[in-house]
Amino acid sequence: MATIKVHGSVFSTAAMRAFACLNEKELQFQFVPVDMRAGQHKTEAYLSLNPFGQVPAFEDGDLKLFESRAITQYIAHSYAEKGNNQLICHDPKKMAIMSVWMEVEAHHFDPPASKLTWELAIKPLVLGVATDGAVVEENEAQLGKVLDIYEARLAQSKYVAGDCFTLADLHHLPNIQYLMGTQSKKLFDSRPHVSAWCADILARPAWSKVVAMRNNK
Repeated sequence: MATIKVHGSVFSTAAMRAFACLNEKELQFQFVPVDMRAGQHKTEAYLSLNPFGQVPAFEDGDLKLFESRAITQYIAHSYAEKGNNQLICHDPKKMAIMSVWMEVEAHHFDPPASKLTWELAIKPLVLGVATDGAVVEENEAQLGKVLDIYEARLAQSKYVAGDCFTLADLHHLPNIQYLMGTQSKKLFDSRPHVSAWCADILARPAWSKVVAMRNNK
């Protein structure tokens, strides 16, 4: 029985980050579905794992974690010798650059990308609710400005933090996966270096397994 457990939803971008990292490290884990429509994420039992009542929650033996980006960093450090050993950088300068781009993803890319994922993918396709066009327009403009910076960066290096795929790239995957199936795909396709980067990271076998998990539900 796997000692690693991930509590969450296959539709959750945050949970998908954890799945992707575990797959990159070739680690076995137990997926524990959380029925958010039924409010399972607000139960006392679940709140003992994630006090904010969000997904995912993560267990590795007696260690309990929440916040997906913290979970991926724990996995990459704790299982450094397993699977892909380039997800984190050990050289201080490379580590600093990777940390910068992890912050960029969290604070510049994710806010507009998450809003677009919610409006263009989750609301119409998962919840059956109408999209708010004004929110889409505002966040496409914001994401476009962010991707202009990515285009300049990716003209200099194959991946955002350098020449190898790291957590800084991995953290983008869930939102990019969703948005490539929406009208916002044009924001990525119209920037050649961004487009090539997306094609590269979306094709990773570890990520394909995450997509398969979602598609099987």
